[in-house]
Formats: sequence, C-alpha cells, structure tokens
Amino acid sequence: MSQPVNQTVFAPAAGALRRFWIRWFQADPIPSDLHPAHMRRQILAIVLPAMVELILTQLVSMVDMMMVGQLGSWAIAAVGLTTQPKFLLLMVFIALNSGATAMVARFKGAQDPVMANKTMHQSLSLTLVLAVVVAALGYVFSQWMVRAMGGIAGETLEPATQYLQIQMLGFVPLALTTAITAALRGVGKTKASMYYNLVSNLVNVFFNYCLIYGRLGMPRMELAGASLATVLGQCVAFVIALLLLTAGKHYLKLHFNQILRFDLDLIRRIMRIGMPAMIEQLVMRTGIILYVRLVASLGTELYATHQICMNILSLSFMNGQAFGISATSLMGQSLGRERVDEAKAYVRYTRMLGMIVSTLLGIVLFFCGSWIAALYSNEAHVIEMSGGLLKIVALIQPLQGSQLILSGALRGAGDTRSTAVIGGSTMLGIRPLLGWLLVYPCSLGLWGAWLALATDQSVRSIWTYIRYRKGKWQQIKV
Repeated sequence: MSQPVNQTVFAPAAGALRRFWIRWFQADPIPSDLHPAHMRRQILAIVLPAMVELILTQLVSMVDMMMVGQLGSWAIAAVGLTTQPKFLLLMVFIALNSGATAMVARFKGAQDPVMANKTMHQSLSLTLVLAVVVAALGYVFSQWMVRAMGGIAGETLEPATQYLQIQMLGFVPLALTTAITAALRGVGKTKASMYYNLVSNLVNVFFNYCLIYGRLGMPRMELAGASLATVLGQCVAFVIALLLLTAGKHYLKLHFNQILRFDLDLIRRIMRIGMPAMIEQLVMRTGIILYVRLVASLGTELYATHQICMNILSLSFMNGQAFGISATSLMGQSLGRERVDEAKAYVRYTRMLGMIVSTLLGIVLFFCGSWIAALYSNEAHVIEMSGGLLKIVALIQPLQGSQLILSGALRGAGDTRSTAVIGGSTMLGIRPLLGWLLVYPCSLGLWGAWLALATDQSVRSIWTYIRYRKGKWQQIKV
C-alpha cells in the first residue's frame, strides 16, 4: 500500500526544515543551571527598554523627515545630504565605545565594580577630547562634506550646510551621551538610556513644531529649525544622563574629578577592542557615502524616494540592534564569569527571539509599505516606488536581524576585528560596486541600487554566521 501523499511529500520537507532550524540556531545543550524561562526574562529585560529607546529615536527621525518633507522634496534631499557625514563622525565614537561596553560587561560578570567604573571614566575622558576636535573640524568643513555627498549650489547646498553646522555645535554632548549609553549597556541597564532618550525625543518633536513652521511665537527657521530642535533634544538627554550616573543607582557612578585623569593602559585596552570597530565604521560609512552619491546622481526626486525608504529601513534595524545589545551584554558578562556554555545559550535564545520579531516586521513591510510611505509624501509615483522598494527590505529582515545579533555577540566577546573585516568588505566591496553595475550598465536605476543593498546585507549575514560558528571568539582576551 502506498503512503499517503502528505507523508511522502511533507514529512521529508518537515524533516529538512527541522534540521535547518537546529543548525541555523546552533542548538547547543542548555547548561543544567540555566532555565529557558529565566534566560528569556534576562534577555527581554535588556531588549525591551533598548528596543523602545531605539524605535522611539528612529520614529522621531521619521517624524523629523515627515515634518521637513512638508517644505518640499528639496528639504528631504538636503537633510539626506547631511545624514551620512554626521553618522560617519558619530559612529566613530559609538564604535570606539564598543570597547568600553565589552570591558564593562566583563568586569560586571567578574563582580569587579571598581574596574567597571574606571573603564567608564576613561571612556568618557577619551570621548570628550576627541569629540571637541571632531566637532570643530566638522563645523569648519561642513560645506565640503555636503559637496562630497553630491550637493551642488542651488536649493540644497546652502540649507544642508547650515543644517550640518548646527549639528556640529551639539556634537560634543551627543558623543558623550553615546559613551554613557555604551557603559550602561555593558551592565545591562538599558532602561536608564531609554528614559533620557525618550525625554530627548519629546523635546525634539516639540521644538520641531515650533521652529520649522514658526509656531507658539517662535521664529520660522525651516530646515535650520529642525536641526536646532535636534540639538536641543540631545543636550537635554546629556544632562539627564549625567544626573543618572551621578546618582550611582545603575552599578556605575560618575565622579567628575576622575574625568581627564588618563590611565593609558586601560585606554589601550579599550582601544584594542574599539579601534577595529571604529575602522569598520569608517570603511562602512565610506562605502555608504559612495553608494549615496550614486543614488544622488539619479536626481532629486529619486533621491527623495530613496531617503524615504532608507528612513523606514533604519526603523527595521532597531529590532536587530536591540537584540544585538542584549547579546553584547550577556555574552560579555558570561565570559567574565568564564562560562562559555552560558554565553552560547544566551546568544542562541537572543537570536531566535530576534529573528521571530524580524520575520513579523518583514510581513508588515511587505504588505503595508505603501501605506507607510504615504506618510512622507503625497506624490503617487513616489509612494508607488517606495512601496515596491520596501518589499525588498521586507525579504531581507530575517537575515538582517541575524547579522545584527551575531555581530553584537562577537563584539561582546571582544571579536571586533572580524566584524570590521566583514562589514567593511561587504559595504565597500559589494554595495557601491554592484550598485553602480545594476544602476547604469544594467539600467535598473533606483531598483538596482536597492538590489545591491539587499545583496550586501545577505552576504554579510551569512559571513557573520560562519564566523560565529567557528568559535574563535572564545579565545579572545580583553
């Protein structure tokens, strides 16, 4: 008697899917002293505040873009010209402070609060000195950076330059806040950074309303008003972050007399982990700048469409980044306790939960992308193209989520060199080169640019997974 069709066809497929699922999530046995429910609670205790913080921050960025967009496509394009230069400078500090996150997490796991606090103070001191220099240079060379992004004299160059100069005036408190946030993430205290970023975002939106359009008796400053509103919000966040650290209720306590007292040995240890991450961000941002210049060459309207989709794509990163923060913190703390088995188990669960959320987010973007794009523009062709491009974003969500989480785990182990090689190679070697090939020789225009982006994300995800599975991160000393 022949077997039922559902057994002959679906049983092998189900078995193959199960084997793939086990292999993809590296289902190592859970240590006997850990319970899955307890692990999930610990993961979510870090993830949920971090996700709220990141999503709210990105939502405010989206609201910024929507409010600026009411001034016209030129305003969206002008803000877009400043985004990458600012992020290039800021990501240098975020990457450098990844060394502080990894070390603070290790010291927390080893129950050494003295060294955890010394690391935080050295991170703040280093950030302060470098941020002053970067802010001054950024202000002086603002117009040059806008021109380098493809800005030309006319309706976008001058307002974009003014926007970026105002951002540079608030760069020092922004950089110091990222250093504080990095230290707090090392001890798993993401709720604190959620609070001060929430207040910052509310301040930003309020002054956007007042300064862009000239409401409540304030001057109409248009694009400059949007930039000033952002800086005011960042300054508020910095003040609250300082007050929280001074109170010392989050394992870390700030002593102002310890700032600018440099411990060169500790700084070298921070930079040994942070420098590869910083180089990674410099290379990646260089690749992004080349990519953005490519898209900017397609014209203001298509570039505005691209900016809308990039703004929405940035929101989708927040999920993976939040779970990545959890992976970084729990990986570092587990290795500080010399528990490699515990580290693997936490990464496995973090990745599984994160990819479930990524898949759900992908479904929303696939079917509702056009509706979301309509919040930015009322031009039918812009909405239609944005909806199509967001389907590409939807399809790469699981891979994107996996890559961000495993990269966070590697950074928590101090393996920032591998993430630098992977991120730099794909961002500089795939996205701009393949983008140019698909945009011009293949005549795919903006679609080609986004197919190149999807390819970059996919290759990076698979490469990161292979690196994690090799397990070399287990031998790294910080």
